[in-house]
Amino acid sequence: MLRRLALATAIAMGTLVASPSFAQDPAPAAASATQTPEQIIQSIADQLATAIDGHRDELKQNQDKLISIIDEVLLPHFDIDYASILVLGQHAREATPAQRERFAKAFYNSITHRYAEGLLDYTRGRVKVLPFSGDLNDKRTVVRTQVVMDDGKLVSIDYAFRKSRSGDWKAYDVIIEGISYVTNYRNQVDAEIRKSGIDALITNLETKGGQALDSMAKDTKGGQ
Repeated sequence: MLRRLALATAIAMGTLVASPSFAQDPAPAAASATQTPEQIIQSIADQLATAIDGHRDELKQNQDKLISIIDEVLLPHFDIDYASILVLGQHAREATPAQRERFAKAFYNSITHRYAEGLLDYTRGRVKVLPFSGDLNDKRTVVRTQVVMDDGKLVSIDYAFRKSRSGDWKAYDVIIEGISYVTNYRNQVDAEIRKSGIDALITNLETKGGQALDSMAKDTKGGQ
């Protein structure tokens, strides 16, 4: 079982679906057009450390501000539309635009509220970005990192990037110890939609948030 720091770091650095209502500052996105995927991940790690260091007590009492840090630092660098479609899988074709929008917002809020507090344990140097090898592939390029645990153990966390239509690099998946974040949640979402329907899933996420995610995970494991 990964400790919450590793998972929170991965979730925060790889928040994959978000509310379409969130405004994204075009400046960071423009800057990322000149950055490689490796440079983007290193920049995010440094920005998170700067935002959290010296402010832990304040952020512990103000989760909304902690979540706003995730929004400001991370969202410009992630392909939200593509990732949300991947999580919905085949159900993305069946869902209406309104359902996809509600799902994205509810799912994003559930994840950030469930894992944001784990970032309070994040410190500079926790994430080690490994040297990139190979050629940049516009459709899938993987940046490999290691997160240092309290006991010194290293957890492998990789980030899959693709080049967007605007030409900048965007992350769309997080792979923790070989397990794809998108695939893991897609399996849970698929099982829940088949059982109760997409509207019931969305309502459950909207009303129960992180508890709904935990329930989905337990139900999926129980059915295996």
